[in-house]
Parts: sequence; C-alpha cells; structure tokens
Amino acid sequence: MPTEVALLESRALRVEQMGRVDVLDKVKSLVVLPDGIHLRTEDVARYFEVSTEVIKKVIQRHRAEVTENGLRLLRGPELREFHRDMLSLWGGDEDGSYPQAATQLTLYTRRTVLNVAMLLRDSDIARCVRTYLLDAEQDLRAGYASLEHRVTRIESCLAGVGSALQELGPVLNRMSHRLDSLDRRMDITHQVVGAMSVRLGHLSEDIARIDGRMDDLARHLKDLSRRNKQR
Repeated sequence: MPTEVALLESRALRVEQMGRVDVLDKVKSLVVLPDGIHLRTEDVARYFEVSTEVIKKVIQRHRAEVTENGLRLLRGPELREFHRDMLSLWGGDEDGSYPQAATQLTLYTRRTVLNVAMLLRDSDIARCVRTYLLDAEQDLRAGYASLEHRVTRIESCLAGVGSALQELGPVLNRMSHRLDSLDRRMDITHQVVGAMSVRLGHLSEDIARIDGRMDDLARHLKDLSRRNKQR
C-alpha cells in the first residue's frame, strides 16, 4: 500500500487517485464559484488554510501536472466573457460583490484542487485528504482481496462440481438408455392395451346382441305358455 510520502513524490500514484474528487467535500466543505465548477487561488488557499503564496508556489513547481488536471489561466476576451457569465449567475452587476481580476484569473476545478492536495505538504487539510485517500484505497484493496477469495472458493466448488459431473456422465448415459428402452416398452404396452380395448368393445357388442336374443326367447316362451293355458 502506498504511503503519504510516496503519494507526495510519485506522479504515477497521484494519477491513480485523480478520480476521487468526492474526498474533498468529505474532509471539508469546498466553496466554488457560482458556476458550480471553478475556484480561484484565494478559494483554494482558504480551503487548505494556507496563504495564496503557498498555493502559487505549488502551481509554479508542478504547472504541467496541474494544467493537465484542469488549471486554467484566463486573460483578455476570455477573461471578460468569464466575468460576464459569472455576473449573470451571481445575480449582481459590475459594482456588486462579485470579485474580478484586473488582467488575469487562475481557475481551478475540483480535480485541480485534489491534485494540489496531493502536492501540498504544509497543510493539515491536505494531509487529511491524503490520509482519506490512502485509507479508502486500503479498504478498496481489502474488498478486492475478499472478493478474490470468494471467487477462488467458487472456482474450487465449480471444479468439484465438474469432477462430479464427469463421474456421473456414464451413469446418466446408462439411465438414458434404460429410459429409452422403457419408453419403447411403454409404447408396445399402449398398443396392446389399445388392441384389447377394441376387442372388449366388440365383445360388449356381442354380449348386447346375445342379451337381445335372450329377451326375444323369453318373450316367445311366455307366449307359448299362455297359449297352452288357453287350451
């Protein structure tokens, strides 16, 4: 796990942490300009509780890096346009309370402020930000380690399942053959039962005809009996 000193010295380690701008507000409330995006040098100095000269020195020593992370220097027409935009958001006018720079204005984004926090040595706030970053990374690494352990356990279980399935393969094949044979026997049985049902149906018809003939015979005998009595 990287240390605070390593974070101060290694640009590569700082690059890894540049997405964690949420840390800034967790350590201390960050006050931005009316556009909700930018800060001035004095705003950054106020956040880190240092002088503006300290911030300027950090920027001078690491200008290329902080420029990559959102630092902007406005002059001329670009500066005037930015002031007009800020005044419209501020709701004031030229004589209002919105501060303006005479010839130039250095702007920072949250990403730039986080970059400064990883470069600024003499600030308790900056140290808190770095500590928060490192603790969060440690928690993240622990979470990854726990997840990796769980994945390894799952892979082990799956390997056992694979072996069991391989052993069950021949058994399942034999069961499949037996089920096929049973299906064929059931088909034959159904055919036999169907034939028997047809024959029983015919037999039922024969019995019905015999019953009819027996009824006719019984009536004939009754008629003969009456005739004999009449004689």
